[in-house]
Amino acid sequence: MTRLPGDDRKGGGEPTVLRYDGRRLVPVAHTPISELSVALSVNGAPFATLVASPHDLHFLVAGFLRLQGVIRTPADLLTLTVFEQQGSVSVRLRGEVPRRPVPGPAHDFDGGDSPFFTDAPVQPVLLPGSGPFFRPESVLGIMGQLIRSEEGIRENACIHRAGAGDGERLFLVAEDIGRQNAVDRIAGEALLKGIDLSGRILATSGRVSSGTASKAAFLGVSTIVSRSAPTDSAIRICRELGITLVGCVRGGRFNVYSHSGRITTTGTAGKIAGVTGAILSGGPSRRMGCDKALLPYRGGRFIEAIHRKMAELFDEVIVVGVEPDQYDFMPCRRVPDLFPGMGALGGIHSALHHSATDRVFVVGCDMPHIKGELIRYLCALADEADVVLPEGESGLEPLYSVYRKSALPALEESLRSGRRGMCSFHEGLRVQRVERGTVEEIDPGLTAFRNINTPEDYYRFRRDGESSLG
Repeated sequence: MTRLPGDDRKGGGEPTVLRYDGRRLVPVAHTPISELSVALSVNGAPFATLVASPHDLHFLVAGFLRLQGVIRTPADLLTLTVFEQQGSVSVRLRGEVPRRPVPGPAHDFDGGDSPFFTDAPVQPVLLPGSGPFFRPESVLGIMGQLIRSEEGIRENACIHRAGAGDGERLFLVAEDIGRQNAVDRIAGEALLKGIDLSGRILATSGRVSSGTASKAAFLGVSTIVSRSAPTDSAIRICRELGITLVGCVRGGRFNVYSHSGRITTTGTAGKIAGVTGAILSGGPSRRMGCDKALLPYRGGRFIEAIHRKMAELFDEVIVVGVEPDQYDFMPCRRVPDLFPGMGALGGIHSALHHSATDRVFVVGCDMPHIKGELIRYLCALADEADVVLPEGESGLEPLYSVYRKSALPALEESLRSGRRGMCSFHEGLRVQRVERGTVEEIDPGLTAFRNINTPEDYYRFRRDGESSLG
């Protein structure tokens, strides 16, 4: 093979991938995204060519045929055979093959729409007033799960993901180089596994177009959730067919483009289920010169004001790291450190150990800027993570974070080894990092992470920041 000038590679190896790191170009390990042209034949005749990712092709083909109206149930399939070496799939059906004008590439791998042909009438999914209803936390939580499922492929920027869920969890997740392929994979897996998608949530990492909306209606999906803004045609279809369309789900916020009644805000300002709030009492407060928790504030004490705001968010709030007779004026449980002298890490361990719930949100007694919207967002991300850590101006903020009891063994090992570093126990755990840009979408000034360390901080807060405690 004739090489271009300057191409000194020998043999047929992959070219080196370089990344600009802000200063220079450096080599990086990079695995390209796999793409496969799949020749699909039905009853021995060419039917379509699918450009797709090469895994789980039986789900993709089953979903594609389902959404083309070719099959309705698994019983319509006599055989579905994948020939991986040849890059082809052969399907045998009961009965004749419907005529379909898709002899060439049927799926647009750059994110465009695939044809959607079905003779089945598409009726309104459900009357939106009859439910099912989803809380904003459920919408954010479902998208958070989809985002977390992308973490392993974040280096491959063109992979699309779709998932199906019930408001609490995603029970189906699919990925593909084509966003429509990802939806078809969900449809196929649901068909072959006997999962009814009626009334469920369809989550997608890509833009919702008319094709996505039509497929969702065909599947009986009641709510579509996307990180991007939808097209005008998708909005029209969802309005006509009774589908709730949610887009721009980022940073604890989202837009509802159709049938907003299915997103219920009743009780949204209520308690966060399954999470305990924990206030760490802090150390000796040398720079302040006195116990920060007891500083006067609004006719009471500093820690009382923080507790009031925390009590609006959680069914139980505990104060951690205190002696039996300390803070006896507090209307909540007070628990000691089990590893005295080990600082905030010991406090986090004690909070988890004494908590009646699986998850704990931890805040320091010198961090008065209680941002309910940010805390709700962090808690919504904790369904499948052991630690949820937001990022502020100075890096990660472990004293404004969510922890699960599953982190206790690693915490105890770190403490018994004498390691007090706030991230010393993370190895082997599922750590969800919330990047600063995401936090700033909810808290533009990053005031949530400001603490009170000195008399100057305290008087400045009294003068300028009292609104932070409501």
